[in-house]
Amino acid sequence: MRVISFAEQPNGLDAEALLGEQGRAARQWAHFESRPQQLAMARRAQQAFRELFHLAVEAGTGVGKSFAYLAAAMDVALRKAGRVVISTYTINLQQQLVQKDIPFLEALLDEGVVVRLAKGRGHYLCKRRLDYAKHRQQRLFDDSGVELIALADWAARTEDGTLSDLPELPSPQVWQAVQSEHGNCKGRQCGYYSRCFYWRARRQLEAADIIVANHALLFSDLALKSEGVGVLPDYDYIVLDEAHTIEHVAEEHFGIHISQYTIASLLDRLYHVRRRRGLLAWLNDADEARRCVRQCRTAQQVFFAQVQAWFAHAGEETGGRCEPGFVDDNLSGSLKELRLSLVRLVKSLKDEEDKFELGRSIDRLAEAEADLRDFLQQTREDCIYWVEAENGKYRRITLRAAPLDVGPYLRERLFGPHKAVILTSATLSCGQANKQGFAFFAERIGLDTFEALQVGSPFDYARQVTLYIEADMPDPNAPDFIDKAANTIQKYLLKSQGRAFVLFTSYAMLRQTAERLEDWLDRQEMKLLAQGSGLDRDRMLSLFKQDDRCVLFGTDSFWQGVDVPGEALSNVIIVRLPFAVPSHPLIQGRIERMRQQGQNPFMEYQLPMAIIKFKQGFGRLIRSKNDTGMVVVLDSRIVQKHYGRQFLAAIPECRMEIVTAARFDAL
Repeated sequence: MRVISFAEQPNGLDAEALLGEQGRAARQWAHFESRPQQLAMARRAQQAFRELFHLAVEAGTGVGKSFAYLAAAMDVALRKAGRVVISTYTINLQQQLVQKDIPFLEALLDEGVVVRLAKGRGHYLCKRRLDYAKHRQQRLFDDSGVELIALADWAARTEDGTLSDLPELPSPQVWQAVQSEHGNCKGRQCGYYSRCFYWRARRQLEAADIIVANHALLFSDLALKSEGVGVLPDYDYIVLDEAHTIEHVAEEHFGIHISQYTIASLLDRLYHVRRRRGLLAWLNDADEARRCVRQCRTAQQVFFAQVQAWFAHAGEETGGRCEPGFVDDNLSGSLKELRLSLVRLVKSLKDEEDKFELGRSIDRLAEAEADLRDFLQQTREDCIYWVEAENGKYRRITLRAAPLDVGPYLRERLFGPHKAVILTSATLSCGQANKQGFAFFAERIGLDTFEALQVGSPFDYARQVTLYIEADMPDPNAPDFIDKAANTIQKYLLKSQGRAFVLFTSYAMLRQTAERLEDWLDRQEMKLLAQGSGLDRDRMLSLFKQDDRCVLFGTDSFWQGVDVPGEALSNVIIVRLPFAVPSHPLIQGRIERMRQQGQNPFMEYQLPMAIIKFKQGFGRLIRSKNDTGMVVVLDSRIVQKHYGRQFLAAIPECRMEIVTAARFDAL
């Protein structure tokens, strides 16, 4: 397929003139670097949008892929060819696009392009509900007067009306009572409609050429569009950045997630028995509904106690995976009875505001009831159902279900209805520098017909990175692995003077290794930050960047989406190859189905998935052209097993040292 230059399109956007060595970006910003990889991606993205095909692009670190796809999106806008939605997984990337990249490129254009940020409805304050909460404050809350006064004062001043504009976040209970909600909105019939933050934002989106959203909001819109409604205006073109996450997002979105706290929160909103607060508190003719709430609360406690007892007995053996009717359903009937009692109550009420609030609770009860019955009866043949139990003083029990294959959902709702979808990330392929390298990613998400582009990083990995492989380490499943790994980690931490990420595949191994190294690190005056010790990821990253001898032990969330440029991160230690835990119910279900279909689950599923994650971990080290450092692999299978070479082939070429016992002291 011929690659069309932007310059061949007289009414379009010329990539060379925008992003080339002598282009507008270089003339406007002295530090701008024109990159051949970026230009190649921009041209290919424009071609996808002009010729209407789906495109998967793997762009290595430092390519500047956001400028590439933004140039193509702006080309669509300037040609008046349709609306583009650009979706990201992380808030950080979304903020980078809206606050930095888009304004920079917009300033280079002769014509205006209208770009809007889309936020989920729950981010917006509803003025009508704020008035409702203020007038019924004593009925709804114990003591939230100060918060409501502050919200009312802010609502009178803010132009934005969303959580991100609040100087101080209110309690979750108060925000839940005042946020904009689907099913609890009068629309044009509301007295606040012309001044409504949410509807004003919707009208602005209607006028947008480019909409920036996140994956969760986009997937919600795709689901609603299939039912004839939506949360976003119509669009024909989509860019999915951080596209390696979309299978996970789809699992979450098209699955089931029920916990005892989900149900308890819904019941508390209606009526908290001990505090005598809630929508039903002091309402006339609500005795039956209050009785049903009490009955539901008891049923909920009994039900989740059953689930917890089942998990304690069978959870370890089954990994939490459960069969239909694994416990008695003594909850959905109570939810239904409460729902019907609220329906009767609403019919008798005269106050329209009470009707709207209770109407939303009725909808949420119906959703919980349907999800619970679906889970216990396991009505979806393509789903895996399981129970999760969090450790801690208060053990949260969660019922989970997810599709074995999200491909059919995405094929029907994402790729089918839209003219062109561009999917991009630094980690989409399994190593091969051709379309076949994208086969695993494409199959997982239902992307049947597409073009592919792989552009490498402009960084000089051969100069900037040394890869050390500990060839004599025992198998990671061996009893002495953790002790030997801890000793080897010491060697490399001394070599880099801390400033290291140590990446694990399980919390258990992380904790055991941390226990062995805690005293040693203290003696070396190296600060240890261990995931799971009470700090959230953002706080851990902030502390890591501030300390010049810090060591961070992380699991899943630190393998990707973490950016620490400069000397603060000079060493990434990968303790074991990141194969997914085969006992996880969803992984287990997929392995079983592949075996039934005569496939090789290890070679066709577990290995490609581990290779992509390995690339993500490796990619944490080099974030700019000036970064240098080492990546250390403690899993000797990478050189001892036949499949190990596929991991090495998937990462950029760099200097590699195979470390054996004979070379131990030399390092």
